[in-house]
Amino acid sequence: MATVLICRRFPRLSRVTALSTTAKCKTKSRSSESKHEKEENPETANTRPEGAATIQLLDPLDYRVLYNPSAYAKSRAASTQHAAGNGGQALGDTFTSPGSAQARHTFGTTSSQGLSLLRNALPKPNSKLLLEEAVSAQPSAAQTKEEAEKEKAEMHNSKEDPRVFQKGRPEYKSLSYDKSELLETLPSEEGDSILRSVAVCKGSQSPEAITDYFRKLSRLPAEHHLALLSEPRFNTLCHSAVGNIRLFSTSDLIEILKACVRLLVPPSHPLLNACENEFCRRAWDMNLEQLLLVADCWRCLERSVPSYLSILFSYANMHWKDLTLPQFVQLLYIIGEGRRSPADLTQKMESMILKHLDSFTLEEVGAICLGLFKSLSGISDHIMRKIAGRVALQMEDMSTYALVNVLKMLRYARMDHLPLLKKLGEVIPARIPTVNIQGIMHITLSCSSLHYFDEGIMAAVATALPSKVTYCRSKDAAKFLWSFGCLDYEPPNEEEFFSSLIEQMHRKLHEFGKFPEHLLTGLLGLAFVKRFPEELIDYALRGEFVRKTRGSKYELKKDLFTLSRSVDIECPSYQGNRLPPQLYREFTEMALNHAEQEIYVRPEIVEATILLQSMLGGPEYVKNHMILPHTRSSDLEVHLAADGHPIPFNVKDARADKKLKDMGVSLTDELMAQLIKGRSSSWSPLEVENKARTPGEGRREGARAPDAGDCAARSGGALITGARLQVESKLGHYPEVPPPLALNQHPRGVKLAIQVSNRNHYCRLSKRLLGLHSLKRRQLRHLGYVVVELPFWEWFPLLKRTRSEKLSYLHYKVFNPALLGRAA
Repeated sequence: MATVLICRRFPRLSRVTALSTTAKCKTKSRSSESKHEKEENPETANTRPEGAATIQLLDPLDYRVLYNPSAYAKSRAASTQHAAGNGGQALGDTFTSPGSAQARHTFGTTSSQGLSLLRNALPKPNSKLLLEEAVSAQPSAAQTKEEAEKEKAEMHNSKEDPRVFQKGRPEYKSLSYDKSELLETLPSEEGDSILRSVAVCKGSQSPEAITDYFRKLSRLPAEHHLALLSEPRFNTLCHSAVGNIRLFSTSDLIEILKACVRLLVPPSHPLLNACENEFCRRAWDMNLEQLLLVADCWRCLERSVPSYLSILFSYANMHWKDLTLPQFVQLLYIIGEGRRSPADLTQKMESMILKHLDSFTLEEVGAICLGLFKSLSGISDHIMRKIAGRVALQMEDMSTYALVNVLKMLRYARMDHLPLLKKLGEVIPARIPTVNIQGIMHITLSCSSLHYFDEGIMAAVATALPSKVTYCRSKDAAKFLWSFGCLDYEPPNEEEFFSSLIEQMHRKLHEFGKFPEHLLTGLLGLAFVKRFPEELIDYALRGEFVRKTRGSKYELKKDLFTLSRSVDIECPSYQGNRLPPQLYREFTEMALNHAEQEIYVRPEIVEATILLQSMLGGPEYVKNHMILPHTRSSDLEVHLAADGHPIPFNVKDARADKKLKDMGVSLTDELMAQLIKGRSSSWSPLEVENKARTPGEGRREGARAPDAGDCAARSGGALITGARLQVESKLGHYPEVPPPLALNQHPRGVKLAIQVSNRNHYCRLSKRLLGLHSLKRRQLRHLGYVVVELPFWEWFPLLKRTRSEKLSYLHYKVFNPALLGRAA
């Protein structure tokens, strides 16, 4: 267990204060040296160094977490992660598995000799003192067994877990490789006899005899398989099979492939190369049952066979009407494991799902969703709602693994199926303690991705996670932090929860060079809930790491921008790395371009801007822009004097508006009616949709009102131009921390940051702000602004009301007596 010393309680949101801190940043020499060692040699990253490192988490209250890396327990989950090699071994090369040269030094010509050498290689304690130390250091047998069982429960077997559905019907035995098949074990003496026969015959065996040899040798005890694969006589047998490859019957060739699965033949083995080529050649002469079985064997061997899969998909497309239910589910499983989505099968898959939906077992429903998710197959909302509806009715009878797969597909389809989500809140909290860490992560991520907050689910996750945290991959830790931050939720055990995940992020620091997106994801989640771990932030903002983010397959500029500017504003005592000025300019320009195309032109924002201009006296009194570009949403800025009179400050927008009027374009009620026509009539106070896309929600969101962007570009160009000029004028100084805005020009006035919110700023069907928007409002207040909201459940219904009603509402919001009292 990690040793954690909490120097000060983690602050809650209600404890935020504007007081600056005077704490000094700790020197980074020891921690940097420790991190460097972990990056160079991940396997020794959990050894016990003498020096302790310090994490400093900065916020206005200056709290710190001190930790000792020597107290870290090694993440057993990481030790099991490995990828099968797929080297380009040529057919003429010696038939040996990777590392077989070393294996031949260990194993003799018979497997029994190899096993004997293995037993003799084990060290034997010959000292009484050594024995006593070993006994005192080791846990009891009961503890060891308990830990082993816990470790097994936490391990996700990505190869076997997705195949659970195959146990539900006997038909799958002919469509997939059946590991549960009982085979009589072959005595090692008989195996030696077969190998001697191979050596004597030297390739003159018949195809039937070769098939029989493979079948029998694959039934040797599992502990003999490694020795067999490095046995020269077994290589001779493989050469014989390759030489006679076209003489085998299809059933015999399948038997050889199944034998290779049992023997764990490496995926790059030349025998498999020959088998793949031959199966591709004769695929059109095979039936669908055989094709699916062979594809399943390739999956068991972890061999990539894109050419074979293309033939399989074409065959299935031609014989689609002949597919039985098990064949269809097995095909979808193969599609998912191959990470390929054949476009011409999409519509047919949907019709088949609809046809058999009530006949699928619940495990098959999960397998179908996993196949669609892994292959990134699009599916209509209608079909997805049908699937979700069935799951909602039978969730208690569904395994957690299958349920998680359905949640993955809901997340991909961006579908907040409320009956299913509400049922999830009833069923899943009690299961959380028995779910492995990856399953818990996907449940949590599904809730946050769909903006669905259920405190029962989140509290159960927070309670269970600290004891499981060492099983988290870097991805898991990052997604947990993001999910809790996105939903702006600090659980009752917040100190234990967040500190355990921060420690795990430190343990996994060596992984972030390869997966930089995970570090930024986790740090943003922490920033949403006012936690800023200094050492991790310093690492994320160093030049080397920033360069790595540019090579990621994900767009990470916005995340870097949001993180760095949040540190500038909320952590005045931070003294670590910062982004260079040119990156600030680049990121700001990117944010402005997006705002001009997607944000400033939204009808609800344009109408609020124009009505405020009319109410206050002109465009010089209102500015539609992004006060904080790193928060990715716009503000309507208004200045009021202490007596309540508006103060003109937006000179550039006023000039642009005059130029626009000279061109003969008037911003009239009729023009605004065109902007919102056809959409406002369907809006309701509680379930109004935001029809414009927001960052990260492009694929499934509805479109804006017809021609809204074009109309706004013509009528509101002055607003956009002024906003852009205002921010661009500050680009050269943007990296500096803005001073608290206390209205120096009008010391007794107030600056309003009016938020025109929409549904995507809140959790589903609630008035709970999401983490990013909570962070924005917190930072606006920190900079001296008073945040005023036009909530979507009030403003959107007003868009279809009269002009006088809208002006009356805006007058109440802007000239609220409480605001004027604050100004006075």
